[in-house]
Amino acid sequence: MANKINFTKMVASGNDFVIIENREPKTKNQKLPFLAKNICDRKFGVGADGLLVLEKSKIADIRMRIFNADGSEAEMCGNGARCVALWLAKNQKPLVRIRLPSARSKIEVPKTDNREPITENLTIQTKAGIIMAQVKANNVKIKMTEPKNIKLNLPIKVNNRTLHVNFINTGVPHTVIFVEGLEKIDVFNLGRMIRYHKRFSPQGTNVDFVEVLKDDSISLRTYERGVEDETLACGTGAVASAIIFNMQYPIRNMSKINVYTKSGQILIVYFKRTGNKFSEVWLEGKARMVFKGEFIY
Repeated sequence: MANKINFTKMVASGNDFVIIENREPKTKNQKLPFLAKNICDRKFGVGADGLLVLEKSKIADIRMRIFNADGSEAEMCGNGARCVALWLAKNQKPLVRIRLPSARSKIEVPKTDNREPITENLTIQTKAGIIMAQVKANNVKIKMTEPKNIKLNLPIKVNNRTLHVNFINTGVPHTVIFVEGLEKIDVFNLGRMIRYHKRFSPQGTNVDFVEVLKDDSISLRTYERGVEDETLACGTGAVASAIIFNMQYPIRNMSKINVYTKSGQILIVYFKRTGNKFSEVWLEGKARMVFKGEFIY
């Protein structure tokens, strides 16, 4: 007998995801990798970079589990978290903030007209920690966990060449490489070799190729671990690249970086820097629902 599950297809800056609810949970843990591989298949399934499984949480509004298209489970996904925040905002009663003419304080009332809803301080539990989100229409901003394990100018040998790369963990591991002529880079083959390089074993790494555009802007292409291919955008990769860019090309008082993705959309990374420590790291960009359906497997 075939199994059926309701899903929502969502996209954030070119990263696409299938979202399912598993609050009981009805689908057992051992079946989720199998479901992810099938539902993410672009020929025989819905097609997506990853499966986002929503479960009940005792410490946040919801728990998000992230399964890559190959069935592996990831700790964090920036654009996935933005999709889940939008999903939450659209599946609960958002509030509209209005100001009464005679009052100085803001009063929150249920949405009853066409004014733009603002949903603030949603919380999402992930394996990398609690993510806070703010949603306004289709613009979603999330507060990331603080970056860690930053290592600059690491020498690694690839194809008998020594490359100097940078490593950072923004919820998941990322290797950041600055290049010129980004469009000519063989992201798939070079990214795959670095992703599986022994220097980053056993967990592997995502690989970000970055070209500097100007003082506050970079262009990014990413090979994503678990998808095992280049994706149109990567939220944790945008954050990783912006942080490393700020360390390698320090500009005084710079606290916001524009990241141009392969999809053509712009992700904005905000942060505060004290020495080599970064805090108040936020990722902002567009997200939207694409369609809903029932998957049979």
